[in-house]
Amino acid sequence: MSLPESVFDYEARLAACARGERAALRDLYVQEGPRLLGVAKRLVRDTALAEDIVHEAFIKIWNGAAGFDPARGSARGWMFSVTRHLALNLLRDHGRETPFSEEHAALSEDDGFDANAHSARIHRCLEQLDPQRRRCILHAYVDGYSHAQIATRLDTPLGTVKAWIKRSLNALRECMG
Repeated sequence: MSLPESVFDYEARLAACARGERAALRDLYVQEGPRLLGVAKRLVRDTALAEDIVHEAFIKIWNGAAGFDPARGSARGWMFSVTRHLALNLLRDHGRETPFSEEHAALSEDDGFDANAHSARIHRCLEQLDPQRRRCILHAYVDGYSHAQIATRLDTPLGTVKAWIKRSLNALRECMG
């Protein structure tokens, strides 16, 4: 069972991983494994691939724990970033091909879903955003960057980046209607 975020000390567990304490990695897995699996599944749309991604993410977390820099963002955010990057790299490396099951096919037929029309609408909505805000959204949801990484990359205050992303997501939801 996972603890509330406010009680669980991610940074201390990463520091313990850096010292070679396997119990700390187990604690991180128990705390965040299910959520990281959910992130990976949403991106790759395949449970087995998502499980492989989470396994690889925890290997990277274990091996990279000593390099974690709390000045660049939260420990939990870093873990999610590692997982997102692995999933996005897999999608990029495999031509963004994802399994399209019969269930998905049935849903798409029932809903009248046209992937090309949906994609064109997303692009139209993104084009309506201010270029800086569009970059924030793309860095967050395509590149998998954390808000702190985007702020650094764009040389913009973190609070501004968070506000831009929040407002932009609302604008995109409204546009996609």
